[in-house]
Amino acid sequence: MNSTFTFAPIAVIHSGYKEKFGIPRQPGLAGSMAATIELLPPYNSADAVRGLEQCSHIWLLFIFSSCVGKGWSPLVRPPRLGGNEKLGVLASRSPFRPNPVGLSPVKLDRIRIEENHVYLDVSGADLLDQTPIIDIKPYLPYSDIIGEASFELASQIETLDLPVTFSDEACIALEQHSARLKQPLQQQIEEVLLCDPRPAYHKNNPQQREYGIRLHDLNIRWTISDTEVQVSDISIAQP
Repeated sequence: MNSTFTFAPIAVIHSGYKEKFGIPRQPGLAGSMAATIELLPPYNSADAVRGLEQCSHIWLLFIFSSCVGKGWSPLVRPPRLGGNEKLGVLASRSPFRPNPVGLSPVKLDRIRIEENHVYLDVSGADLLDQTPIIDIKPYLPYSDIIGEASFELASQIETLDLPVTFSDEACIALEQHSARLKQPLQQQIEEVLLCDPRPAYHKNNPQQREYGIRLHDLNIRWTISDTEVQVSDISIAQP
């Protein structure tokens, strides 16, 4: 048996997530976030995706490219456990794995074939912009949905049950940038922030901090209190 294998990316994703901080920790939690998968030569063939338009969802196998070369450990501290308890890396979805490979199901919105380019428009992806894709597979409901499956440490989705409010300045910017980007920006911001991207060790700390995430070409500034998530500023991110 071969001891090593070499994979070349077949595609790259273009997404609104420009940095790791703020990306939902699981796919589908920000369903309004659109992304585009661009097939790379020599895989950018219309024949390669023939029949894929019949799928509502697809699996993406990808490389945690920002973690390559950073090593791995048999024990990790998952954010879901508060960042204090240790769990085996193979019992987690940590990106710091023996092989930095990820797997995400996403909604396939449409396939675009433009001259020598093949694009898959998807939504709900939890991938950093420019993440390399090493394979794409159809999602099979009769096989991939396991009704009796369970995992006691992660039995349900954890999101904040708080209203998301916007300052007067943020509301003005929201309207301008939504029109410019042609994106449902308010829904996207709300979905991402209600996933609570804060570090685990901040969540039980009563000190209120201001946080920032990159979304599209924007810098979103916000705070979280016991009663609300407030977006204070939306502005073009500095290069």
